Amino acid sequence: MSGLTHFDKKGAAQMVDVGDKDITEREATATASIEMAPETLALIREGKANKGDVLGVARLAGIMAAKKTADLIPLCHPLALSKVSVEFIIDEDNSRIETQATCKLKGRTGVEMEALTAASIAALTIYDMCKAVDRGMTIVETKLLHKSGGKSGTYNAS
Repeated sequence: MSGLTHFDKKGAAQMVDVGDKDITEREATATASIEMAPETLALIREGKANKGDVLGVARLAGIMAAKKTADLIPLCHPLALSKVSVEFIIDEDNSRIETQATCKLKGRTGVEMEALTAASIAALTIYDMCKAVDRGMTIVETKLLHKSGGKSGTYNAS
């Protein structure tokens, strides 16, 4: 096969055996941004959206999503996360909100998927809470920003 770890020698999907890996501190930060009309951004920033505190709800949704990643992505290991945080950067000039999710644990496998899931779901929640006023919102640039720990070491997006 191609050397991908989620496939066995016959090409069948498999959950990677991480039992022999060392337990190390692992951390990952991911982002997803959502672009919207300036009026929508103003509603969110001023706390005037009809559905309530958009960023507060999106933060909770992102945290919950990180904890449920193994239920959503078939070959992900269930992880005992020690930290999940979701923050927002409001970019007035480009009428967008960047969600940044950081996940951390001490374990045998990384937390990249949990961070990516948290950032994505936070952005989707912003969309859901504001779609009545702006169906043209676009979620863009979902990516891993940072990863540390484990055998492969540190990664920082350029």
